[in-house]
Amino acid sequence: MHRRTVDDIILLIEGGACFEAVAQDYSFTIKIDKYAPFVCGAVHDGHQFRQSLWDNCLHTEYERWYEEDPCTREMVRTFPIVIAGCDSRFEYDLNRPPETAIFDTAWGKQLWKEELPKEEKEKSFAKHHNFYRVVHALIGKLEKEFRDVIVFDMHSYNWKRWDREVPVWNLGTSNIDMERYGSLVESWRAKLESMQLPNGIQTTAKINDTFYGNGHFLKYITQNFENTLVLATEISKIYGDELTGIIFPEVVRSVENQLKVLIPELVEEFEKDSL
Repeated sequence: MHRRTVDDIILLIEGGACFEAVAQDYSFTIKIDKYAPFVCGAVHDGHQFRQSLWDNCLHTEYERWYEEDPCTREMVRTFPIVIAGCDSRFEYDLNRPPETAIFDTAWGKQLWKEELPKEEKEKSFAKHHNFYRVVHALIGKLEKEFRDVIVFDMHSYNWKRWDREVPVWNLGTSNIDMERYGSLVESWRAKLESMQLPNGIQTTAKINDTFYGNGHFLKYITQNFENTLVLATEISKIYGDELTGIIFPEVVRSVENQLKVLIPELVEEFEKDSL
């Protein structure tokens, strides 16, 4: 993996190069082993939180971790094209539009002791902006080459905060053209529900049960590219203990290994539907 400027990354994409890079400011990683009609994204995987913000932050490291999506990059790391955030959503949230990407409060608690200085906000806005410059170049390149593209937008959520039974997997579809993609969405739901997970976990998968697919990553791609389907795919944190911060690696690995089968199956269905 090489450290590269955003301009260099975009030039590599436009030139059809295969590469693995981390952004010069270490804000995100991108890997392209080959150009394929699908992308795996993990925008909330990051936990980094720049030092200039530490003293002003009221949230603990655990409180930040609790709202992040640990291991979501790891679950899809073997696929040909993977883009993932490295920074915590508490620094700036890649799944929100720029105007709301920097939190004042987070999950009901004030985030900063004092209002963030303008220069700190500008650093965060620049990182957010540069990530989407690369996303735009990437999806544009793939649509040009393949026409129809699918993006697996991987997230996780805290199931223990709900006072009712919630699914292991949730698909958010409120910003998807369901007339065009509804059968594919249902196929993806059924594939996820077919997973056999360790530790006695009973796999369930539902559509718009806990979240509805209103994230900026999905909306940005959908609004700018007419032939790209983004599947907002959320796994409940059954792969760890959200109350202690412990990760269960055997569950993470099981999810990863089964996605290695299920994602290519769905991509094959998608390609057949697009003919």
